[in-house]
Amino acid sequence: MSSSPSVVEKKYNKWIVILSIFIPLAVAALFGINLRRLGFDVQPLTFLPPIYASINGVTAVILLAALWAVKNKKIALHEKFMKAAIVCSVLFLLMYIAYHMTSDSTKFGGEGVIQYVYYFILITHIVLSIVVIPFVLITYVKALAKRFDKHKKIARITFPIWLYVAITGVVVYLMIAPYYA
Repeated sequence: MSSSPSVVEKKYNKWIVILSIFIPLAVAALFGINLRRLGFDVQPLTFLPPIYASINGVTAVILLAALWAVKNKKIALHEKFMKAAIVCSVLFLLMYIAYHMTSDSTKFGGEGVIQYVYYFILITHIVLSIVVIPFVLITYVKALAKRFDKHKKIARITFPIWLYVAITGVVVYLMIAPYYA
């Protein structure tokens, strides 16, 4: 099989680059916009954090189920699980942005060693959530292009990063939940 990009890959490469840059920049920009402070009469969406944390947990379970499916040669099921994981990640992102655009950020109140643990988990979660975007998109496009050798190779990198991001999203929520107002 040729190592040059297929027609499908060429078609999506531009979008992978655009989305890999746009999504983190949009999240950063929208994170800094609080509609209430700008004078809009919106209710804080304080009910969202446990929902989007749960979605992160569901994403982790779906990713593990997708791994099980592919290891057991249940390719159609694997594909459905992966599409569901992508949908969950998009839902998480939309809810996360909506929460931060309507609510004040919560400060972590822990002290001592736990504070360092929290910030280590939070920072690695944030950095890897940005890093994983192009990996997920490239992995998905390799499957669309039916370049399963390349798909499998990059999925070995994508999977643990995405799983870490999903699990640490839950951990960050659980650690900060006692400090929500």
